[in-house]
Amino acid sequence: MLYIRAAKTISLLLNLQSPNMNLLVLFALVVVAAAAPQQPPVAILLDERVPPENGAYSFQFQAENGIVQSETGAPGSQGQSNVQGVFSFPLEDGSVAEVRYQADENGFQAQSPLLPVAPEFPHPIPQFVLDQIAFAEEQDRLEAQLQFQ
Repeated sequence: MLYIRAAKTISLLLNLQSPNMNLLVLFALVVVAAAAPQQPPVAILLDERVPPENGAYSFQFQAENGIVQSETGAPGSQGQSNVQGVFSFPLEDGSVAEVRYQADENGFQAQSPLLPVAPEFPHPIPQFVLDQIAFAEEQDRLEAQLQFQ
């Protein structure tokens, strides 16, 4: 929202056709751009790629900041791509997070201790839910009786 307001304000100022105003706006834009936080570029330590051949491919990537990824892919039995891979990156505490993944005819599946885990089943089903299920089954039974009369 702020960006849109700033763009509209700059547009209005530029329409004033004042050379001094245009210079002021240009100077303000240069100051804002220069004040933006600058981060040094990250060196790429490894970038190996095997071009796709008959649907199969692979790549490995490693950056100076600790980001690592590797992936292989092959054609699947149902026309999809079967992919297996792993990526890792450093966490703020100095440890390394790792995510392993697989995608095939069964969908995408990721594994990592960082991913949330659903509670184990079977968990206790509350009584009000059991009562509602019993009520619905009774309604279905009565409705079936009415259809046969």
